[in-house]
Amino acid sequence: MLVKSYGAAVQGINATTITIEVNVSTGIRFMLVGLPDNAVKESQQRITSALQYTGYKFPHKQIVINMAPADIRKEGSAYDLPLAIAIMAGSEQIPADLLEKYIIMGELSLDGGLQPIKGVLPIAIKAREEGFKGFILPKQNAREAAVVNNLEVYGVENITEVIGFFNGSVELEPTVVNTREEFFSHLNYSEIDFADVKGQENVKRALEVAAAGGHNIIMVGPPGAGKSMLAKRIPTILPPLTLHEALETTKIHSVAGNIDSNTSLISQRPFRSPHHTISDVALVGGGTFPQPGEISLAHNGVLFLDELPEFKRTVLEVMRQPLEDRKICISRAKFAIEYPASFMLVASMNPCPCGYYNHPDRDCVCAPGVVQKYLSRISGPLLDRIDIHIEIIPVPFEKLSELRESESSEKVRERVMKARQIQELRFRDIDCVYCNAQMSSKQMREFAVIDKAGSELLKNAMLRLNLSARAYDRIIKVARTIADLDDSEHVLSHHIAEAINYRNLDREGWAG
Repeated sequence: MLVKSYGAAVQGINATTITIEVNVSTGIRFMLVGLPDNAVKESQQRITSALQYTGYKFPHKQIVINMAPADIRKEGSAYDLPLAIAIMAGSEQIPADLLEKYIIMGELSLDGGLQPIKGVLPIAIKAREEGFKGFILPKQNAREAAVVNNLEVYGVENITEVIGFFNGSVELEPTVVNTREEFFSHLNYSEIDFADVKGQENVKRALEVAAAGGHNIIMVGPPGAGKSMLAKRIPTILPPLTLHEALETTKIHSVAGNIDSNTSLISQRPFRSPHHTISDVALVGGGTFPQPGEISLAHNGVLFLDELPEFKRTVLEVMRQPLEDRKICISRAKFAIEYPASFMLVASMNPCPCGYYNHPDRDCVCAPGVVQKYLSRISGPLLDRIDIHIEIIPVPFEKLSELRESESSEKVRERVMKARQIQELRFRDIDCVYCNAQMSSKQMREFAVIDKAGSELLKNAMLRLNLSARAYDRIIKVARTIADLDDSEHVLSHHIAEAINYRNLDREGWAG
């Protein structure tokens, strides 16, 4: 008897429906075709054991299984359940009439229990798109899939429940999640706050400007000055995720298998902080079985690279293109996939190997030329893509011990959101430009016109501080954001003056 059940394969962050055709006839062979990998081939042993343990029998007949389309590689153990159900239906142990209405996915244990799987959200979106009535999957993944409306999501604990459901002896309760309610209830929840940071007013201001314009930022300062502390609080001042952004972010984390059983939708902006020993594949994504990298997991959030010069040169260079294009295309001989990578880069570094160059109290013990050499570990093109450079000095004891509350993240976020709304209105007719940091030279001439006083100030700064040519565009972009925070239509000279302060590393004499 020939029967069909339905599963799905995840490619990139999208899913493709897989039709599992099972033909049970006279004989004793078991054949599995359609480009299965080893994990899929091993499913026979898991299915046999699970059926025996739960009191059903694996048919001792000729079983031919085709996983169509046969030219797409099938990976992982999530096909155990649809294969088992199709074999049961093919051997007439359960009726096959309901199979075409459901997508089934799940990994089997030897006792028939179900283990959680990856990439549930893209599969659920695809199931709704193709008109399936429901989605049967492990209970641990049910809340994640229930985000998708107009689709019945059944979370099950073992294969007996699924067999009972198709037999008509068990009634399954669909998992229901009020997506909007859940999303908005967790939207502003955060344990950390800008109010925890004592002093560092100038740095907080720089971070506010960076968040308002979507600018990348690098913080330079000695150990213990508070670089990591400030960076961790940046997501709290960024505008809240929209529902569309939350869905896109959840899709990426679903494919990577980072979502636990209690989470349905990611409502906080991601904050990723990889260690400096990371490989370039782990950063951009890919591998034998393609997975999103750290830059994609930081999509719509913050990628924090602590101790930037310690990262391998090759790792830093692979970030150049995603920083410009806001997506990463991974091309290999057998596949080409695209992951989104629209993130805000926040980097921190010590000014020199000993960490005390330009320190107010301690002397730097580095030899002449070492500071410059340390900075040159970061290439010019990468530094070019970082709009704001800010120096951090340690907080004096008087500031640390004062009881006065600092400004909270909520107040800063309100100003940031206001500036972002101005930018949304400005770029509403332009594709792929959402904030000031993404402006091209043509758009700068249109939206960031400098008056005569500002132009004169910029000219003097360029000459006196020996600022590089790359600093020119960056200063104007940052000045445009500062003007938006001031609710000013025009870029004025004091906006330019503040933006010049945020280009420390471009000054010729900065590193001696």
